[in-house]
Amino acid sequence: MKTLALSIPKDRKKVIIPLLLLPVWILIYFNLDSSIKYFVYSIINLPLENKFSDAVFFFIFESIKVLLLLVIVIFFISIIRSYFSPEKTRKFLEGKPLFAGNVLASMLGIVTPFCSCSAVPLFVGFVEAGIPLGITFSFLIAAPMINEVAVVLLFGLFGWQTALIYTGSGLIIAISAGYIIGKLKLNRFVEEWVYEVKSIKQNSVDEKISFAERIDYGYTTLKEIVSKVWIYILLGIAVGAGIHGYIPENFMAGIMGKTEWWSVPLSVLIGIPLYSNAAGIIPVMMALIEKGASLGTALAFMMSVIGLSLPEMIILRKVLKLQLIFIFIGVVGVGIIIIGFLFNIIY
Repeated sequence: MKTLALSIPKDRKKVIIPLLLLPVWILIYFNLDSSIKYFVYSIINLPLENKFSDAVFFFIFESIKVLLLLVIVIFFISIIRSYFSPEKTRKFLEGKPLFAGNVLASMLGIVTPFCSCSAVPLFVGFVEAGIPLGITFSFLIAAPMINEVAVVLLFGLFGWQTALIYTGSGLIIAISAGYIIGKLKLNRFVEEWVYEVKSIKQNSVDEKISFAERIDYGYTTLKEIVSKVWIYILLGIAVGAGIHGYIPENFMAGIMGKTEWWSVPLSVLIGIPLYSNAAGIIPVMMALIEKGASLGTALAFMMSVIGLSLPEMIILRKVLKLQLIFIFIGVVGVGIIIIGFLFNIIY
């Protein structure tokens, strides 16, 4: 006797599986605090109110929480991103006036797939299409600085208010820095070969992608991003756990507190030559704030590390002369310092 089996189309399964897994994610996430406390203080029986126990709890809890948030946000953001290819972004920005173009480029930078290695081809493509230099820089500033990993980590570790503050600040810096660079008319500091590249006309017909294929893209991107950042997340949280457990309260107030005027510019100067992505630096930033660093100073430090990373500057040297790279660092650096001072005043 033959058994009857439910025949569900493959494409429909791809849509159904995330919907079935969502309640499981919700159940785990909202019971995480009590579960980790039970594991740390009951199962492995670490003592309460102990520095080592606090560090262990911080590390396990924050690691799992951040990874859970990354999984769900990257998956759904990747599906949205599948509608915004770099080529579509380039075409959309063609012919836009300066300020409006800066705003649109900064917004699109958030949702367009980007990594430091793609900075040169994107820059050449934008310039080749006649997109003004300032608008191009708005995109190049926003794309690495305001990405889903940074927003998820800030949301998970600090709450939605800080995540919103960071996103808004990043947009202000990207828009204003791009606008200033555009007004300065710095095209002469772009390497000559960039303007000599002949444009290759591509087929303007966009490939139609099914929703199931977009879900596949979400799975692929999720696997790719998590495989690249998980070690930075764990290392960053491990450093944060050490600071959380062993550094005395208010220790950082004298170095990165709001009372010292030089704390913000010094943090930016220290951050510029360093290299880390958002996954590595945000947990450290959280621990520094817990130990007395002010929000504005810590935010400025993080933005300088992420937004002015040394590898990206080295890669951009292929298309930009040193004068423009230093102007770029100066304009963005001053913008970050202003943001840091403002948040130290407000908070």
